[in-house]
Amino acid sequence: WPTRPRPQGEEPDRAILSASGSPPLPVREGGRGRATGIDDLLRATFRLPSFRPYQEAVCRAVVEGTDVLLVMPTGAGKSLCYQLPGLARGGTTLVVSPLIALMEDQVAKLRELGLHAERIHSGRDRSASRQVCIDYLAGRLDYLFIAPERLSVPGFPEMLAKRKPVLIAVDEAHCISQWGHDFRPDYRLLGQRLPLLRPAPVIALTATATPRVQDDIAGQLGLAREGRFIHGFRRTNIAVEVVEMRPSERRDAVRRILADPDRRPAIVYAPTRKEADALGVMLQEDFPAAAYHAGMTTSDRDRIQTAFLSGRLEVIVATIAFGMGVDKPDVRTVIHTGMPGSLEGYYQEIGRAGRDGKLSRAILLYSFADRRNHEWFHGRDYPEVGELERIYRALTADSQVDGQIRKRLKIDEEVFEKALEKLWIHGGALVDSDGNVAVGAAGWQKPYLAQRDHKLEQLELMSRYAEAHGCRMLHLVTHFGDQEDSGEPCGICDICSPADCGVRRMRPLNALERELVDRTLTALRGRDGQSNGQLYREVCPEELSDRKSFERLLGGMNRAGLLRITEDEFEKEGRTIRFQRAMLTPEGYRGDAGAIARVEMAEEMPKTRKKRDRSARPDKGEPRAVRVKIAARAALGLAPAAAPELVSPQVVEALKVWRRAEAQRRRVPAFRILTDRAVTALAATRPRTETDLLNVPGIGPTIVQKYGAEILGIVAAS
Repeated sequence: WPTRPRPQGEEPDRAILSASGSPPLPVREGGRGRATGIDDLLRATFRLPSFRPYQEAVCRAVVEGTDVLLVMPTGAGKSLCYQLPGLARGGTTLVVSPLIALMEDQVAKLRELGLHAERIHSGRDRSASRQVCIDYLAGRLDYLFIAPERLSVPGFPEMLAKRKPVLIAVDEAHCISQWGHDFRPDYRLLGQRLPLLRPAPVIALTATATPRVQDDIAGQLGLAREGRFIHGFRRTNIAVEVVEMRPSERRDAVRRILADPDRRPAIVYAPTRKEADALGVMLQEDFPAAAYHAGMTTSDRDRIQTAFLSGRLEVIVATIAFGMGVDKPDVRTVIHTGMPGSLEGYYQEIGRAGRDGKLSRAILLYSFADRRNHEWFHGRDYPEVGELERIYRALTADSQVDGQIRKRLKIDEEVFEKALEKLWIHGGALVDSDGNVAVGAAGWQKPYLAQRDHKLEQLELMSRYAEAHGCRMLHLVTHFGDQEDSGEPCGICDICSPADCGVRRMRPLNALERELVDRTLTALRGRDGQSNGQLYREVCPEELSDRKSFERLLGGMNRAGLLRITEDEFEKEGRTIRFQRAMLTPEGYRGDAGAIARVEMAEEMPKTRKKRDRSARPDKGEPRAVRVKIAARAALGLAPAAAPELVSPQVVEALKVWRRAEAQRRRVPAFRILTDRAVTALAATRPRTETDLLNVPGIGPTIVQKYGAEILGIVAAS
């Protein structure tokens, strides 16, 4: 159900959200299962008149004790599918969630309904968390929300087992799978911890999981009696439009799109913080708009989000990589000013449009340059296997200090940290909380290469989607394996209804293109079902048209109903090769003149070349170590020269002592808390505020949210 917007100027009620200082919760008598049935709970407790599609079947299965994997899109009402059955089962529901902001939001909503909900995460002090544990053991809670890493804290799973939950909900369950678009190593521990909390049923929930990810989730969580509910991916009110456009043209295009007030409120996803800021400033000239990204303080993000939810802001410009958590029912338009890295992420983001059921539009502006940027970041995040091999061969059964290994091998600091992290994730290295590294198990290469290739495959699938000729919504529904979908085209996307496009420009065929249409129809009548590549080689000499223009022509023939383009694949040397086939329709066999006259071409981008804009990605002109020092000096307002004397050894030592203790508490390697380069940058810049902290290289919003106050305190005291 839609999030209730806070009134203008209202901040979250900290008295409600804080356990410290609040009166002790009363002990429940008989639990919340005292209602006569789930229909009564739905109306009396959750104040809802009826179930949304598919919710009731899921709730009944969970109440009966069945393990469930639920995959439904964002905004379809997944939360109710664990909240209601948990009450019906009469005890405490344990909810594992990776997002602190989402936990806080869910707890606040449940408390508004008069339910007893609490949470334990790194943003809370120990006394508050201790009181929550007391309330849990006393049976005072309907819901307990925890972060996944909490299950690695010594003694915590055993505490939960003293009074076992009646239901375990694993939210954002795709994070457990290395094939998921947001894989998190901490989630892999869940499968080891859950048996201690059984026999409670488990419900795993996610908005984005392909069949491969679904299988992995079920296997990791041991869903032995698993019931799968894969539903609702077709959004009948979202018209998807995909337009190839040069990056330099996209800001003006966004401005033109949103000039119509009927296309607002809107969310615009930008590929970088710099672009989000620039676009936000430009749009402010025409209507209330603001940027929203990880480089801003928590208070600024909260203020902007509140203004957007309440309607005081009409447009919010966010970075693709940052999860907004916005639940606003009347978003009319979602625009991407760059190609996302995966279909899963893209689908989740366009799903923020039209939650009120009214017609909305999702517009993707892309070019091949977007893919090149993604590939650059992929190469940074997934070093060549040879780099991992060098580190692995240097490891021994006796622990060594990671920094000494790096210096001995003379590997760039950033590459070393990425490679060591991947070795640790895939079992090739054993890393303790003090930064000591020992050799792990052999056989890490295969899973590492599989995950590395999978990330590239996700990018390939996103690119194929942008270039596809079939119904956009049907493509997405098929990708996720929706069990109940009709398989029919949506009728409103840029392929199904090109005349209704808001951005894509169409033109009639020229004489050469009409000749190529005739040649293509003749070739397919002789041998139908040819691959697009074979067809191009047969009917279109290079001097007449390039391959990309020919693909556009096939797209026009597809839209006009002359042919149907289908996806196909084959295996070669263990790899799946995907391609497209062209199949004639009855109109195409007849060579229907009316259909041929309807063929139009999407206008191409200008072929003039411009200098590549390198501002959207990190400067490769300097070594990483030098860039860190330059950034550190810039934060101090000093000249950009490397000066090791700026780095305070006292701050470095204090941060490492704290990092070691935190790593031991969480049972993770020290680099999972703070990397060495982040420690060095902190010691050079000595940040004083949260804003300063976000500007330190290696420090992101997650670190600030979890440890910001502690880090600032250590820096100030050292």
